[in-house]
Amino acid sequence: MKQASSTLLTEGAIWKKIITFAIPLFLGNLFQQLYNTADSVIVGNFLGSDALAAVSSSGSLIFLLVGFFNGIAMGAGVVVARYYGARRIQEVQKAIHTTIAFGLVSGILLTIIGLILAPQILVWMGTPSDVLPNSILYFRIYFMGSLAFVLYNIFVGILQSIGDSRHPLIYLIISSGVNILLDLLFIAVFHLGVGSAALATILSQFISAALCLRRLLHSPSDYRVSIKKIRFDFTMLKQVISNGLPAGVQNSIIALANVVVQSNINTFGKMAVAGCGAYSKIEGFGFLPITCFSLALTTFISQNLGAKQYERAKQGARFGILCSIIMAELVGICIFFLSPMFIAAFNNDPEVIAFGTKQAHTVTLFYCLLAFSHCIAGILRGAGKSTIPMFVMMICWCVIRVAYITTIIHFIPNISVIFWAYPLTWTLSSIVFLIYFLKGNWVYGFEKNNQN
Repeated sequence: MKQASSTLLTEGAIWKKIITFAIPLFLGNLFQQLYNTADSVIVGNFLGSDALAAVSSSGSLIFLLVGFFNGIAMGAGVVVARYYGARRIQEVQKAIHTTIAFGLVSGILLTIIGLILAPQILVWMGTPSDVLPNSILYFRIYFMGSLAFVLYNIFVGILQSIGDSRHPLIYLIISSGVNILLDLLFIAVFHLGVGSAALATILSQFISAALCLRRLLHSPSDYRVSIKKIRFDFTMLKQVISNGLPAGVQNSIIALANVVVQSNINTFGKMAVAGCGAYSKIEGFGFLPITCFSLALTTFISQNLGAKQYERAKQGARFGILCSIIMAELVGICIFFLSPMFIAAFNNDPEVIAFGTKQAHTVTLFYCLLAFSHCIAGILRGAGKSTIPMFVMMICWCVIRVAYITTIIHFIPNISVIFWAYPLTWTLSSIVFLIYFLKGNWVYGFEKNNQN
């Protein structure tokens, strides 16, 4: 029971449990962002702005395909955390092995889809013709590692759902170091071109997935993985999909909206693509406190609702939201003032720096709104109400964002129109989420069922 109590989030000081769980998540996302950024820095400096544009133009398309399966993995984590908090170990085991079976099938399907559809989708996005060949090459090599990406996210989701955020951090640090070393070796030493950046990424991802699997194979019996038990339990699969499908659909539709946004950016030329791509890597650092606290809240809420600790869940929600908003805004202010220097690290072309800095100066001071929306979404997913953030984000971040851009850009053909789409839609989602959160509906169903 000592091992179980060390990862349970249903006992002990709320602030300490959340912070202790969130810090490794923060550091893990930091290293994830560092090695993603290292890709772009090395590509931009050694291969030039055309290669940087090729890598950047693939980003939203990659998230479009990966995001769906990551959403399912997130739903699986909610199911595991709920049963783990309730100490229903048999169901924990079924959920874990069913999710891994789903990941194996999903990884194979994603590989096939990515390899076949890459050229056509990149053409539909209006990828500049002079960077299209490199974009296709990068995309196809990247998706050859789909199985590793999907399984890594599933393994990490399982470990985090039982309250272990420390081991995923260690494995991510190792894979980040491997990725950067391989980038330098392939690009700076062997001059293998833009495809080698994708190859370095998938090799490092296979390493991190293998390390996570090794940990699960030697974990305490409560959540230990056994290769022989990996199969579909269709009752449990239904729970996993019902919790994860809304998040998966949400991720994919938001990514689809971002593909539309990227296609509009593409019309401003390869310098705009490179500059905005460089900013997107920097923006990833602004997302760090947002991501870590939203994930921490999902696990914290799920475990505590499973253990019928309703007031504790409410207190943890308020604390996590406040921390995320403050940290996200501080990071946003730093990026606002330092963005020209950061963009120049990727590529020192004045036009590239100008585009990236302009986007940073438009959106960074609104990171607090993004943090609030993501935290409420994380809370609702932990409470098993993932359809609510799905609809809110679909309407605000997809339908309204795309409609705004496609309409206004015809009358005001300025790239600032695209940049302002983000803070405007973050504001809308935050208003809707605030109204819902203050009503307390997210926890009411659990309290009512317990009373009955």
